[in-house]
Amino acid sequence: MENIIDVQDVSMRFNLAKERVDNLKEYIVKKLKFQSISFDEFWAVKHISFTIKKGESVALIGSNGSGKSTMLKIISGILVPTVGKVQVHGSIAPLIELGAGFDYQLTGRENIFLNGAVLGHSKHLMQEKYDEIVDFSGLADFIDVPVKNYSSGMVARLGFSVATMVKPDILIVDEILAVGDQAFQEKCHKRMEEMMNGGTTVVLVSHSESDIRRICQKAVWIEQGDLRSVGDIDMILKMYKI
Repeated sequence: MENIIDVQDVSMRFNLAKERVDNLKEYIVKKLKFQSISFDEFWAVKHISFTIKKGESVALIGSNGSGKSTMLKIISGILVPTVGKVQVHGSIAPLIELGAGFDYQLTGRENIFLNGAVLGHSKHLMQEKYDEIVDFSGLADFIDVPVKNYSSGMVARLGFSVATMVKPDILIVDEILAVGDQAFQEKCHKRMEEMMNGGTTVVLVSHSESDIRRICQKAVWIEQGDLRSVGDIDMILKMYKI
């Protein structure tokens, strides 16, 4: 099988401010006085390399703050690495922050078309898929209610329904399976399994060992920004207990 994701010596640096600047005025005053704002460098991931083959299901595991979500955002193209590069061959559906592309003042109906546009889908396609999206989300009774009145679970249901209406080559999932009620979580699992059976590559971050074992064949273990190990899911989980 060919590689669909190739992560090559990737490092990501963030600059953390050492002093507090509360507003734009204070920032400008410091600049005009030639007072520099000092930063601490924080390397979220350091020299990470691994490959994922087409059709594989891979879990990124590690403790909180280890760099897993940063790695997902780099693969998705949301972040550009400070060092190294990532080659991705195919379309991506990033389920990282469901609802991030929503306007909370608009209704669910309006946000379906807005979120579809953000994901690069045409209005015609969204019209074709509209009934399917609403049916899968289970939000027909609330579809004309402003999203600001939705619970976090309802927002996640609508976001997942829009993001997975078209089968992508790569599905990026960050803890979203923990959102919503048990029945909807089971629907998410079934849809993901259908996509995987159709050849979609899955990259998952989760702290649920049952989800990881159910979905993934392989694991990438990242700890405190460093790559610890890559391999078969059972072998890696024995090395790292979630």
